[in-house]
Amino acid sequence: MSQSVTVTRDSNVAIVTIDNPPVNSMSFHVRKPLAEALTQLAGDNSVAAIVLACAGRTFVAGADITEFGTDKALASPNLPELIAQLEAIDKPTVAAIHGTALGGGLELAMGCRYRVGDATAKFGLPEVKLGILPGAGGTARLPRLVGPLAALKMIVTGVPIGAKEALSSGLIDAIADGDLVKSAITFARDAVERVAALPVSQRNAKVENVDMAAFEKQAADLLKKSKGLDAPRRCVDAVRNAITMPFPEALKTEREYFIELVMGDQSRAQRHLFFAEREATKVPGVSKNDKPRKISKVGVIGAGTMGGGISMSLVNGGIPVTILEMNEDALKRGMGVIDKNYGISVSRGSLTEEAKAKRLSMFTTTTDYADLADCDLIIEAVFEEMGVKEQVFTTLDKIAKPGAILASNTSYLDVNQIAAFTKRPQDVVGMHFFSPANVMKLLEIVRGDKTAPDVLATALAVGKQIGKVPVVVGVCHGFVGNRMLGARGAEAEGLLLEGALPQQVDKVFTDFGWPMGTYQMWDLAGLDIGWRTRKSLGLTAAISDTLCEMGRYGQKTGKGYYLYPDGRTATPDPEVEALILEEARKQGVNRRDISDEEIKERTVYPMINEGARILEEGIATRSSDIDTVWVNGYGYPVGHGGPMFWAELEGLQKIVDRLEYWYGKTGKEVYNPSPLLKRLAAAKKGFADAATA
Repeated sequence: MSQSVTVTRDSNVAIVTIDNPPVNSMSFHVRKPLAEALTQLAGDNSVAAIVLACAGRTFVAGADITEFGTDKALASPNLPELIAQLEAIDKPTVAAIHGTALGGGLELAMGCRYRVGDATAKFGLPEVKLGILPGAGGTARLPRLVGPLAALKMIVTGVPIGAKEALSSGLIDAIADGDLVKSAITFARDAVERVAALPVSQRNAKVENVDMAAFEKQAADLLKKSKGLDAPRRCVDAVRNAITMPFPEALKTEREYFIELVMGDQSRAQRHLFFAEREATKVPGVSKNDKPRKISKVGVIGAGTMGGGISMSLVNGGIPVTILEMNEDALKRGMGVIDKNYGISVSRGSLTEEAKAKRLSMFTTTTDYADLADCDLIIEAVFEEMGVKEQVFTTLDKIAKPGAILASNTSYLDVNQIAAFTKRPQDVVGMHFFSPANVMKLLEIVRGDKTAPDVLATALAVGKQIGKVPVVVGVCHGFVGNRMLGARGAEAEGLLLEGALPQQVDKVFTDFGWPMGTYQMWDLAGLDIGWRTRKSLGLTAAISDTLCEMGRYGQKTGKGYYLYPDGRTATPDPEVEALILEEARKQGVNRRDISDEEIKERTVYPMINEGARILEEGIATRSSDIDTVWVNGYGYPVGHGGPMFWAELEGLQKIVDRLEYWYGKTGKEVYNPSPLLKRLAAAKKGFADAATA
């Protein structure tokens, strides 16, 4: 038929094979010949049954996302039309599924009368992660196969299920025994001799007499985890429609919801992030010829919060770890925390006791640097002080084998200076994990001036293997994330003195979709960390310093900017308000009402400005890298696409104008608009044009 769709025969069974590398996405150049093949086979009396299969490493793993919002996505046959055509064929049709059947791929499979899966196949409708919902019948058909509650969970979370669960739930009809396509052909031939299964759209038993109270409870529970996002709410609406409406009406409203979402800013933002994560792995100066070094064993220096979390991440990714600490007591404490964390996973059902035991067996502990001599990669997670780093890297330079990569988990310090402590600067790189390192997805890879390309390739490969989102950045104080965080918090003290309170500022952030605001974040991290840093730099912050002098370090002491009566929940404290008022009086500040808009302008706009400076200096390769850092490392709301994407929606000229206003009013450099930001705004261009602006 075409390069993308071929038809072969096994006696009276036709095998239609889709071949559209790398993931067999349902692009128009696939849909058109597939529709033509199905038309021909439907009218061919010598064909008793049809098997739909895919070449390569996977079944159809989704629609072609690049077509969303374009005419190609709507060109006939679109995916809903193609699935309707497939479902109308009056012969057994069997989807032979290997790899992943995701999104439009699973919707296509549900257009067949039967589904046979490989034992390792995954099945899911992850569209919600792109800010949309299944738009080709997924929300109307899946409840008819697996029931509304199971469908609701799959669609609202976007989390795929495995073959065993798919079989027990009714999503697939069989797991292949041996060769998948041969099993599907045998299944199809047997189906010819049986009473034909109804099309999925006509199977109403599982959407009748549904316990709606249970449905609404599960929906409410699922939506709690998706604050401010439109797509999960629409997913619930669509699955509810599958229960309460006839199939054609449910299908029609699903399509309306899909178009509504795909044209909205949230889906644009989430699709931007989808591509941004993939773009981030394309690093200037690193080519396909720069093969990653083999990493069979990793050493981690430090068994504290960061070192333990990094070690868990590596072991979870299948890499054995040797943890080094200064004494046995520190090792015992660190391994105790690791054991406890795995125990929590077991209690939640996300890990078995056997898996826990296997992971714990992959840890080795030592107090002797010599035991790191056979490691392929060594990551230090010691105190954030250059003198301490010098001691560590001078020692590593002596004991590490040739070709071993020496990495620092520093979050601020100069990686070039750290590399200079060794005679192998080409092997030194920053690998900045985010706390808790076994949970947070971001890995900020810091490229030193002399870091070898294959070292960067290795850090990227390790990051991918352990489930992180790696982004390569350049050397500066704080790199990308923490440098921008500093700009965001630069006026935090000033806002309080001039009239705001912590709870008002934090509400602006949480209303925007952040998991927590500035002061809550500082309380969580520990106010003493910033206090110690300020003292080392000769800086002061009257309110925060006073809180620390009072022993109010945040959550860990039960008091910080807030009270924590239950150890976790931030509660406004009249004592803090009194402290703020007294400090303003001492400094002669006349407090006034501060609007939510002003809070945004004095916190978020400086952060955007710093991001533009980072781009201008080449610390980040592209603005989408900055967005990837902030969404995966700092909890930036995915529905806004990251700070740089959101800035373009807000309007670069508006941001420049307000920065100039505050710069004129305060003279503070954090408000001085970067030349790049001003040029882009004046030219009515976006950050993608930064290289030519």
